[in-house]
Amino acid sequence: MKNRMTAILHYSAPPVVGGVEVVIQAQARQLVEHGYPAAVVAGWGEPTSLPAGVEWIWIPELDTQHPRILEINDVLSQGRMAAGFDTMVDHITAKLGQRLPEFENVLVHNALTKDLNLALTAALHRLLDHGAIRRCVAWCHDLNWSTPTKQPSGQLGRPWNLLRRYRPEVTYVAVSEARKVDLARVLGCADECIQVIYNGVDPERLLGISAEGADLIQRLDLLDSDLIMLMPVRVARSKNIELALEVLAALKTKDCRPKLVVTGPPSPNDAVNLAYYGSLLALRQELGVEAEAHFVYEAGPDPDREYCIDQKVVGDLYRVSDMLFMPSHREGFGMPVLEAGIAGLPVVCTAVPAATEIGGRDLIRVRANADPARVADTILNRLRRNAQYRLRRRVRHGYTWQSLFESRIEPLLRS
Repeated sequence: MKNRMTAILHYSAPPVVGGVEVVIQAQARQLVEHGYPAAVVAGWGEPTSLPAGVEWIWIPELDTQHPRILEINDVLSQGRMAAGFDTMVDHITAKLGQRLPEFENVLVHNALTKDLNLALTAALHRLLDHGAIRRCVAWCHDLNWSTPTKQPSGQLGRPWNLLRRYRPEVTYVAVSEARKVDLARVLGCADECIQVIYNGVDPERLLGISAEGADLIQRLDLLDSDLIMLMPVRVARSKNIELALEVLAALKTKDCRPKLVVTGPPSPNDAVNLAYYGSLLALRQELGVEAEAHFVYEAGPDPDREYCIDQKVVGDLYRVSDMLFMPSHREGFGMPVLEAGIAGLPVVCTAVPAATEIGGRDLIRVRANADPARVADTILNRLRRNAQYRLRRRVRHGYTWQSLFESRIEPLLRS
């Protein structure tokens, strides 16, 4: 267990529905999955809605809808100091001061740049003044007065001026380059004083991937590839899997990091079929694509046991793949073409009758004995003109929560 205890602080937490709450949920999950003790500090939320292993610290006065905070905000919105404001600041400071000093990092979402609970903002500044927060990261999704024209008259002194106070000991994070520019202007600091860390996406949860499918996708390291080719077929000579392996090897030579996934097993009672499977394993080694070509049959959680998946997990693989590859010598029908159509995948296939009847000119056709290098060129040329594929690959590489945590957030916590 890493010893960088981290608290995430906001007005509210899941199950509250909101963009910041989604980010908090994702950050908390990444922290615990990477071995960091984590807590969420908020005024509203439910501990059961947080990832397992995340501590819940409830301080009701952090909630923007707390009755006293609403009363204070009503007066402050008129440009007047509210009676009881300092008392509330004292109260929140005392509550936070009991817990925040034990954390190595405190990620403060919006509370240093938004006026939704200025008593909390003032309390955080007081704790920073006294050195009670070891390391503060101000995560700035939104801010007041992002342009001079938005500065309300009468709200320029205390406590509103705290929203424009730059603290060099705080690490400032903006969620976009545009927001970084706005924040630097408001704080009166150089752009270089602010880091940009974009929000991310959790593809497995967004796409409704099952737990078994998620484990398989992680074992095969599919999401780190440039191109995921799916063959939802059994291992049989008619499927022409050797061409798929040769195309995979050709793609590797063309500045591409491909993956091939064959979902079905060989027939366990057919000596000829098992011999074909053995020849594919030998060809995979000969072509140097052992890290790229995956037979699900051998990719179970126990490498010493055969592994088969049901249709639900096959559906998971459809949702994360970039294309269907079906270079069959023959097919009775070609069900994968229908499945790829409903999943929105491009289809590269040979001219098996049922497939061409269904897909027509919307298929990328190849010959069963085609030159692998030419097939690789055809695939890349078609996909590189596909804006949906380009964006999907860009997001998969740089904007999943896992990739963002490992490349940007974890170094921030350990610096």
